[in-house]
Amino acid sequence: MAHGPKPGFTRWLYTTNHKDIGSMYLWFSFAMFLLGGCMALVIRAELFQPGLQIVQPEFFNQMTTMHGLIMVFGAVMPAFVGLANWMVPMMIGAPDMALPRMNNWSFWILPFAFAMLTSTLFMEGGAPNFGWTFYAPLSTEYAPPSVTFFIFAVHIMGASSIMGAINIVATILNMRAPGMTLMKMPLFVWTWLITAYLLIAVMPVLAGVVTMMLMDIHFGTSFFSAAGGGDPVLFQHVFWFFGHPEVYIMILPAFGIVSAIIPTFARKPLFGYSSMVYATASIAFLSFIVWAHHMFTVGMPIAGELFFMYATMLIAVPTGVKVFNWVSTMFRGSMTFETPMLFSIAFVILFTLGGFSGLMLAIAPADFQYHDTYFVVAHFHYVLVPGAIFSITAGVYYWLPKWTGNMYNETMGKVHFWMAFVGLNVTFFPMHFVGLAGMPRRIPDYALQFADFNQIASVGAFLFGAAQIVFLFNVIRTVQGGKKATDEVWENPEGLEWSVPSPAPYHTFSTPPVVR
Repeated sequence: MAHGPKPGFTRWLYTTNHKDIGSMYLWFSFAMFLLGGCMALVIRAELFQPGLQIVQPEFFNQMTTMHGLIMVFGAVMPAFVGLANWMVPMMIGAPDMALPRMNNWSFWILPFAFAMLTSTLFMEGGAPNFGWTFYAPLSTEYAPPSVTFFIFAVHIMGASSIMGAINIVATILNMRAPGMTLMKMPLFVWTWLITAYLLIAVMPVLAGVVTMMLMDIHFGTSFFSAAGGGDPVLFQHVFWFFGHPEVYIMILPAFGIVSAIIPTFARKPLFGYSSMVYATASIAFLSFIVWAHHMFTVGMPIAGELFFMYATMLIAVPTGVKVFNWVSTMFRGSMTFETPMLFSIAFVILFTLGGFSGLMLAIAPADFQYHDTYFVVAHFHYVLVPGAIFSITAGVYYWLPKWTGNMYNETMGKVHFWMAFVGLNVTFFPMHFVGLAGMPRRIPDYALQFADFNQIASVGAFLFGAAQIVFLFNVIRTVQGGKKATDEVWENPEGLEWSVPSPAPYHTFSTPPVVR
C-alpha cells in the first residue's frame, strides 16, 4: 500500500503533518483577520462623522463585539499556533509534533466554532451585542437568544487552544534533538513553551465563566445576578483572571519572532539571551496577579487598588529588559532593512509606545478618568496591532522563503509595510486625544468636537485595510512561484560583503542543526 499525501481536499482533512496543519492555521487566521477587519471598517465608517449614518446602534454593538472576539480568538491566536506548528519542530530538530492526530483535531474544530459564532449575525435577535468582554448581566439577563451559540463556540475555541498547548509542551519537553538543552533553544520555542503553560492555566477559567453564564441563562442559577444573591462584579474577576494572561498569550510568541528576526538583520547574536528567557517567564508569572487593573472603577478597597497598581507597573521592568536587549542587538550591527526587519523595528517602537500608555492606565486615580474612553482603545490597539499583527506579518515574510522555496517580492513587501505603518498610526494615534478629551468607546454617535480626529482615524483604518490586500497578493504570488530562495536567504541579502561575520546558519531561520 502506497503511503504519502492523499489527493485533493482529503489530504488536508486527514493530514497529521505539522507543516500542513501550520499552513491551515495560517490561512484560516488570515481569513478571520479579513473578516474581523471588515467589521472594524463598518465601525470606522459609522464613526466617520457624528450622527447615525450607516448602521443602527444595535448592529454597531454587534460589530464591536464580533470584531473583538474574531480578532482575538480567530486571527491572532490561530496565527501564532500556525507559526508554532510550522517552526517549533524544525527549531528543536523534531520530526513532527508529539501528538499529530490531536493536532489535526485541534485545528479542524476551529472553522466550525467560528462558523457558529458568525452565524449568530443571522439569528433572531442578532449576534452578541455586549462587547468582547461579555460582562454580565448584559451577557446573561439582557442578552439576545444567540448567546447560547456564542457560549458553545467559546467552549470549542478553548478546547482547541488547550489541545494545541498540550501538544506544544509535549513536543518541546520530549522531542528536542540530542544535546539541545532548554537554554540552547531558540527564543521562539521558549516563548511558546511559556505561552502554552499560560493557555493550559487560563483557558479552563474561560470555560468556567461561560459555563456559569450558561447556568444563569438556562438553569436558574444566580452566579452573576444580584437579585438571587450573586454578584456581577464576580464575572469581571473571573473573566479578567483569564483575560489578562490572554493578553500576554497574544504577545509572548511575538517576542520570540522578533528575537529571531532582529539578530539576523543586525548580523549579531541576540544580546542577553538568558535575560530574555527570565524576562519572558517573569511577564508570564506577573500576568496572573494584575487582573483587577481592568476593574479600578468597580469600587474595590484602596489596598486592592494599590496592589494591582504596583503589580501592573512591575510588568514594565521585564518588558523594558526585552526592549533594551532588542535595541542592544541592533546597536552597531550591520543592519539591512528588508521587510521582516522593518516590521520588527516598528514592533519595538510602537509596542513600547503602547506600553507607556499602559503605564498611564495602571495609575488607579488616573484610570478613573481614562476608563472606557477611546484612550483605552488606543492603548490596547497600539499593543496588539504592532505587537501581534506586525510580528506575525514579520514572521510570515521571514520564514516564507523557507516554507515555499520562493522569495517574496521585496518591493511589494515594503509597500505593504509603509501602508500598514502609516495606516496604523493615523488610525490609532488620534484616539489618544479624543479619549483624553472624554469620548466614550462602544458608542456609535459622538459630540461634534470629536469629529475631526474621528475622520482622520477612519481614513487611516481604510488605508490599513488596503495594505492587507497587498500582503495577500504578495503571499499568493510567492506560494505559486517566483525567484528561488537560496539556503542562505537572509545570510547576505543584496550580495553585499560584510566585515562582521554572519551568524551561524541556524540563526538564519532560527533552526538548529539536527543531530543525527
